[in-house]
Amino acid sequence: MGSTSAHSNEGLGRRDLIKRSAAIGLITVPTMSFLASCASSDSGTEDKVEKGKTSAKNPLGANETAQLDVVIFNGGFGEQYAIDAEKRYNAAFPKAPKVKHAATEKIQSTLQPRFNGGTPPDLIDNSGAEQMDMGVLVGKKQLTDLTALMDAPSYDDPAKKVRDTLRPGIVEMGQFDGDPVWIMYYAYTVYGVWYSQKALEDLDSAYPETWDDMLALCAKAKKKGIAGWTYAGKHPYYIPFSLYPLIAKIGGVEVLDKIDNLEPNAWKDPAVKTAFEAYYELFKKGYILQGTPGLDHIQSQTAWTKGKALFIPNGSWVENEAAKTMPADFNLAVGAPSSMDASDKMPFGTLWASGGEPFIVPGKAKNPQGGMELLRIMLSEESSKNFTSQVKSLTALNGGTDGVELTPGLKSAVAALDKAGTNVVNPRMQDWYVKLQKEQIGVAGLGEMMAGRATPAETIKKIQGYADAAAKDQSIKHYKHQ
Repeated sequence: MGSTSAHSNEGLGRRDLIKRSAAIGLITVPTMSFLASCASSDSGTEDKVEKGKTSAKNPLGANETAQLDVVIFNGGFGEQYAIDAEKRYNAAFPKAPKVKHAATEKIQSTLQPRFNGGTPPDLIDNSGAEQMDMGVLVGKKQLTDLTALMDAPSYDDPAKKVRDTLRPGIVEMGQFDGDPVWIMYYAYTVYGVWYSQKALEDLDSAYPETWDDMLALCAKAKKKGIAGWTYAGKHPYYIPFSLYPLIAKIGGVEVLDKIDNLEPNAWKDPAVKTAFEAYYELFKKGYILQGTPGLDHIQSQTAWTKGKALFIPNGSWVENEAAKTMPADFNLAVGAPSSMDASDKMPFGTLWASGGEPFIVPGKAKNPQGGMELLRIMLSEESSKNFTSQVKSLTALNGGTDGVELTPGLKSAVAALDKAGTNVVNPRMQDWYVKLQKEQIGVAGLGEMMAGRATPAETIKKIQGYADAAAKDQSIKHYKHQ
């Protein structure tokens, strides 16, 4: 991983990469009442701790005696990597109390009372099914600008700024509108069509590079009593992890940019129609695992690891999240979207890879310098290697993986990045407009289509209506690719 993944995007300009390339992790639907209340409430706000003295060892000026309060999303990556980094923080500031640590799968409902009371934690891993809408948080000025962290000396090499040690595209992902950096995406996620290499070998098959081959392989598997595909039916916003890069592959990255920009008729592009019809064909031909619409992400992954289906759209966290049910000889791998035909605008290998696991420092955090200092520690080589070793995923640190033993899924993800080269796409819908992406495009749109309750034409019309409504909604902040 170290030598290959670290340099897989070298030579790409940051602006070019963020438009065409790498850039989110596992997220979803906040309620507007929560965000409205956290944006308007000033009651109960405590004074921030006094800033500490800056030094070579404490460049951000974290208060050396103050409590640090951290809340971690306890999902596919668990919480141990954060606990380990917190131990390093306490070792650096021995006069401070032990870091106050909490982990939850329910970020929004856990933190709603604290945001409402004006006493949020100092650092939050804002991920999972109850992720707070980051576009709204940024638009309502609820976050601390992390530019000071980006410009601070990096942990391992003070001659380099933190921003200069990160994978291309990571800084830009946190910049929603202009120069401020509001979010630090800690993981680096490869999305795509995940499968067992052993399962394909048992069928005397290879990963299908064309859609015709994909259908043929699904038909072959069906005769053996194996479904071609499954997905998180209760969370159908997982489907875009492989569908969005397919749209880009067919019509070019500009199609995804128009969709992100909420441009009129963006969803009516022929590339969208082709991609939707291809996925709908999986349903029509009976290649979706029976009962999939009623499965959540864990249940669908478990059915897949047990060999009931060949393929699942997912992110690279799946290797850790599904580890308990994944056979030792599963030989996990990831594939890019299969080619439709010779008219595709982008080559086979085009995929979605991006920053994931978004960390934020609330604007009303009591100890924001401490929160940023913990992130600086997490972006050290030691913490990065620890994360990768524990959870089988890359971090935002560009390198820092030498000597780490690569797992099958991670090897495959690195190889996929190498093959993709500059053909890595960056759809921003799921961090710019969370409600639109998850509730509307995902659940009401793709979820209904893949369950056979709506045709592709009906789904496109419905989703375009949702996008048009979002574009006209003046209560939300709108973003555009620069």
